[in-house]
Amino acid sequence: MSTQPHPSAQPPPTVTGRLWLEKEQRGFLGHGRIELLRQIGERGSIAQAARAMGMSYKAAWDAVDAVNNLAEQPLVVRTRGGARGGATHLTEAGRELIRVFAVFEAEHTRFLSALSARIGAPVEFDRIARRLALQTSARNQFWGRVTALRQGELSAEVTLDIGGGNALAAVITNESAEALGLHEGAEACALIKASLVIVATPEGARGTSARNRLCGTVSRCREGTVNGEVSIALEGGKTITATLTTESIRALGLAEGRPACALVKASHVILAVTA
Repeated sequence: MSTQPHPSAQPPPTVTGRLWLEKEQRGFLGHGRIELLRQIGERGSIAQAARAMGMSYKAAWDAVDAVNNLAEQPLVVRTRGGARGGATHLTEAGRELIRVFAVFEAEHTRFLSALSARIGAPVEFDRIARRLALQTSARNQFWGRVTALRQGELSAEVTLDIGGGNALAAVITNESAEALGLHEGAEACALIKASLVIVATPEGARGTSARNRLCGTVSRCREGTVNGEVSIALEGGKTITATLTTESIRALGLAEGRPACALVKASHVILAVTA
């Protein structure tokens, strides 16, 4: 006689999940990023924090750029100079966010425990969760508010304030502007692929036809055999990243701490809104 329980007798699965804080209705901060912030605060180094968490230096920097870009104030700052060549540390806003997240996470755990006791398997939970986790492949993502919308016969120019005195202009079709419900004061996200960002020195950026000119200081510069990656820290804690050839990086003399500008054509900026 079979001793296997009937399928209907199987205990219902428990409800589990991870807490994510949202900013402008998109994923902003979760347990992994909080732990990275904790490690940075304790060690004063992104490289050491990355090693402690078993992640790559690049992945750690990408996570730091992401939270700084979406936060009202920078959470992580890097200082240069000194006997050890500079350090990375948390701002007071970063420390406060860690404290707040601990409170939210405790409440989240209690909520899931109570929910597991009340219901069985959520209907199509796994399928819905995968949809909600869908993310864009565009490396640069900036949330902002529409400050101007100029429509022509076929296309519209949209100006988006992304904070820190920085603005992005995008040219889209009139149909797209209408479909997205864009108007002055509306919130939108500007998406820019790293391969479409042109990097130039401040002198070389003058006189260019690119509509968008974002200048700052090189915060990261990585060279590969053929291609490399350059991140430029902007005012207000935002960062824009570009991929370009290693030959171009060397020809422009790009290095951490040096001034540089990111040039982006308005036609290369994609706009998105939440549903």
